[in-house]
Parts: sequence; structure tokens; C-alpha cells
Amino acid sequence: MENRDVLQAKSFINNEWVGHSTTNVLMVKNKFDQTPLATVAYADASEVQFAVANSVQAFQSYSKLSAAERRDFLLKLREGLHQEKDKFINLIISEAGKPADYARQEVERALFQLQAAADEALRVGGEVIPMDFGLGKGKTAHTKNYPIGPILAISPFNFPLNLAMHKIAPALAAGCTVILKPSPFTPLTALALASLCKRVGLPAGVLNVVICQNEEASIMLKDERLKMLSFTGSAEVGWQLKAQAGKKKVVLELGGNAAVIVDRSANLDEAAKAIAMGAYNYSGQVCISVQRIYVDHSVFDQFLEKFKHEVSELKIGNPSEEGTVVGPLIDRVHVNRIDSWVNEAKARGAEVLIGGHILDLENNLYAPTLLTNTQADMKIVSEEAFGPVAIIEKVQYFDEVIREVNRSRYGLQAGLFTNQISQMKYAQENLEVGALIINGVPGFRIDTMPYGGVKDSGLGREGIRYAMAEMLETRLIVY
Repeated sequence: MENRDVLQAKSFINNEWVGHSTTNVLMVKNKFDQTPLATVAYADASEVQFAVANSVQAFQSYSKLSAAERRDFLLKLREGLHQEKDKFINLIISEAGKPADYARQEVERALFQLQAAADEALRVGGEVIPMDFGLGKGKTAHTKNYPIGPILAISPFNFPLNLAMHKIAPALAAGCTVILKPSPFTPLTALALASLCKRVGLPAGVLNVVICQNEEASIMLKDERLKMLSFTGSAEVGWQLKAQAGKKKVVLELGGNAAVIVDRSANLDEAAKAIAMGAYNYSGQVCISVQRIYVDHSVFDQFLEKFKHEVSELKIGNPSEEGTVVGPLIDRVHVNRIDSWVNEAKARGAEVLIGGHILDLENNLYAPTLLTNTQADMKIVSEEAFGPVAIIEKVQYFDEVIREVNRSRYGLQAGLFTNQISQMKYAQENLEVGALIINGVPGFRIDTMPYGGVKDSGLGREGIRYAMAEMLETRLIVY
């Protein structure tokens, strides 16, 4: 990945750099020291329409490729990414403000996704339908799956490579073309990936990366030639987009205010360590970061002391320095938002146990914060914080805490630290979440598992095989 591929970037359409505007531009900055990284021209309406037309045209040929050919493209892309992974790691650290260790994990996960997608490309099939009875006597029927069509993918800033890959890799495996609109906070990683796709020989138009503003994005959203919207981001935006998407199939991976429960039988040392990392790694800018901690009253004080110690050990500061866990928030607006939510909670009687203040406004650092004596309708409890803030509360009974977790309008993932199988079974049956992680934090994710939420946390599932199922349509033949 040569620097000119990124630092002189425009939108990537039909294997060309497209974008003529010199005034309607996006300045991308280093999220820690705020130094400029690149200036990217926003695509105008005609350029967005060019991307749609090329995605539609490319689909006609790419969808006809054999599974082996699609697999080979994915493996070539994986090899290219492996060779250039250090450059992608440094780019993610710079434009996303992601701590170095976490950025390395992101690239490794993207490599894993490409391998998994290559494997799954060979498994796209159908099923024989039982029909030899009644009116179907003597007949045979079976299904075959076909790619749904060109896909509009919208990805957020916090995993600029991995969350884009959650859409691109299964689409390429299924035979779909993709238009990716990355976050304006982190467009460079997506453009670098597009450049890599060109160099490994992915046909023109199969992946287009469009840097545009919302007005131009709505052109793609409303264009019926694009057959699916795959969106990862906030609940508010996601559900608005679904309402505007018309006849498109829609998959939404949205936010949450993830809860973790610490039962009296839990290993408190392990729980404290895992939850501290789960709440404050990358300044909590993950949709499944721990935000609500509920601890059995009999072990509350003991757990709290262990937790405070673990938080005190977390390194805060420059994400490019080894060992940093808590880096900058993505933007000053979000620093001020988090501060206002904490202050609102304090004004209404919440107690600050850790942090509770801005550390360094120039570098967008907010102190890891823990509140207690909160109320369910406080923003820091009921909304998605997406920052280094968690609340901790003492609970008397297990069914009580289950009800408290379920009061949320979100339901993405939850964690339960326990050594009682009865508690595990009760939680599985009664928690309204997409996944329950036993003796782990809600932030646990393996990229092949079905991932998604209930209630306001989303619609549909990601994870390579499950995302591919969303991107395929079934046709039946009877004879």
C-alpha cells in the first residue's frame, strides 16, 4: 500500500479514483494529535450514480463466476492484506485512534474473515424439499441459492477494516457486488482496502468505495437497483435508513448499552479483570462494550475493590504507544457529550466512584469513569454511551437483575459471570439479547458466529455464513 494510494484518495469507483471537487472535501485527522492525514473529495450526485451503475453492471458478470473463482479472489485479497498488515495497522491507529494492540487484533480478524468467507464460498447450496405426497406425488423439488444483487454497505468508524469486511467478505463469497460508504471519520482504511482489491485483480465495479455526504448517500438508499442495505451504526440512524430503503432487504447491526452480571459464585478476580477491559478498551467505543454492571449484594464490596484496582492499571494516552488501552474518543463532540451525560447523572444523585471528568481535551481523552446510585432513565444508563463510562449497581436477587437488564430498549449481547448452571439456564431463557456470554464480557465476538441483536439493537445477523444467507435468495424447482 503506497502512501499515494491513500493520501491522495478520492472515491474508488470502477477501479478508478473518482472525485473532481476541490471545495467540497473531507479532512481526515489523526484522532490523538489532530494532525491532518488526508483531504478527500466528497463524491457528488453524478459520481454516486456512476458507482451504482458500475455496481449493477459488474454484478451481471461477477454473479456468474464459479464458487472456486470467488474463493480465489478472497484468498488473493487475504494474502495481499497479510503482506501489508503493518501498514493497515498504522492507518487504523492514526485515523480511528485505536490502541496498537487492538488495531493488530482488528487486522488479524479481517484476515480470518477472508479465509472463512473463502471456505464458505464453496458451501453455497440448497436442499431437497420433501414433496412425494398428495398433489406432489411422484415429483422432485430442490432449492438453489442465488446472489441477491448489488449491496449498499454502510460501516462505522470504530472498526474501519473489520466491520467493512463483515459486509464485503460474505458479499464477495456469495457473488454480490458492494458499494461501501465508510464513516467520514475513517475513510482511509476503506480506500486502502479498495486499492488492494484492485491490485489483486478483483474485477472493476465489484467493490466501489464512495465517500459522500448524507444527501448523496440517499440517492443510493432509494435506488431500487441496489437490492440490499447492510448498515452498522447507531440505532437512531439505522431505523431511519430502514424506513427510507423502500423494497430493499435490510440488515441492521445497531447499538446497545450492554450489561454484565456478576453472580455470587463468580471468580471475582477474573470477572474484575475482564470487565475492566470490556468497559474501557478503546474508550468504550464498541457497541458491545460493558456499560451496565450488576453485582450480587453479597460480593459487591469485594468485587468493587478488585475492579477499581484493575481500572487503575489501564494505560491511558497515545494509541500508538504499546500497552495503551484507553485512547482518544473519536471527536471532541463526543468528549463533551459524555461529560454532559456524566454531569447530568451527578446532578440527579449518581455517585462517581472512578473518573468522571475530561482528562485532556486537546487529545480527546476522557477518564475511565464508574458511577453508582444511578436511575434507569439517566442517559448514561438508558442510552448507548459509546465512551469510557460504566455504571455499577448492587442487586439482591437474580430474577431482579434479569428484569433490570431487560428494561433497556436495546438487546445486543450480555455477559454473566457465574459458576451456577441454574443461573446460566435462567439467564438464557429470560434475557432479551441476541447472545449471552457466560463467564465473559458482552464484547466477546468470533467472526463466524451469528451476531446481531433484538429490540432496537438490530435486524438480521452477521457472521460470515449468516451474512451470506442474508445476501442470497432461494429459488425452487419442481419436476
